[in-house]
Amino acid sequence: MNQSTNWNVLEDRLLTLYHGFYREFGDNYRGVGWTKSQDVTDRRNMVLLDLIRPGEPASVLDVGCGLGHTLEYIQRARPELLEGGGSYVGIDLSDVFIAASREKFPDVTFEHASIVDLPERFGTFDYAVLSGLFTAKGEENSHADYWDYCQEVLTAVCTRVTKGFSFNASSPYVDWERDDLFHLPIEDALGFLSREISRSFSVRHDYGLFEYTVYVHLDDRR
Repeated sequence: MNQSTNWNVLEDRLLTLYHGFYREFGDNYRGVGWTKSQDVTDRRNMVLLDLIRPGEPASVLDVGCGLGHTLEYIQRARPELLEGGGSYVGIDLSDVFIAASREKFPDVTFEHASIVDLPERFGTFDYAVLSGLFTAKGEENSHADYWDYCQEVLTAVCTRVTKGFSFNASSPYVDWERDDLFHLPIEDALGFLSREISRSFSVRHDYGLFEYTVYVHLDDRR
């Protein structure tokens, strides 16, 4: 497979999907492809950020930051992350989302970039969060191609963080699967992580959504 060409096609399909959500629903959880309610989205962010110990200021990279909703949650529910030397940077493939985020948060760094080619000037971060990158693939992208893409993303993430990162994925343990979602078997995710990134990880499948979250610890990786 010609990865550079296929990644561009895959990413263009994702952007078409998410820009469609934004045009239809605007700047809210539905505008970035989530359903249910804002409370559910808050629960998802709470779980993702549980990787970071309470009271610990941190530099956080939000990969696939969308419309900056994770930052909004941090400011509302985990402000200590940004205090005492903490910081936040959001990156996204969508120039539309980045422009909207910059308008809302003019003093925060939002970059139109992929984690795979994030400029070196950004250096490294304590933690990264990836919300939604591994939950929806669109109907046009195959599971195999999308999993290859996700492995590329995970490999790039671990080179830019020093302590750990968290990501969520659509659960395969459901009554039925949707063709547009990325139902990633947990054993595939953990097999890749243990071989290529770290054997120090944990999984949460206990917060009432049709997804799971993985915490990957890098500061004590084997």
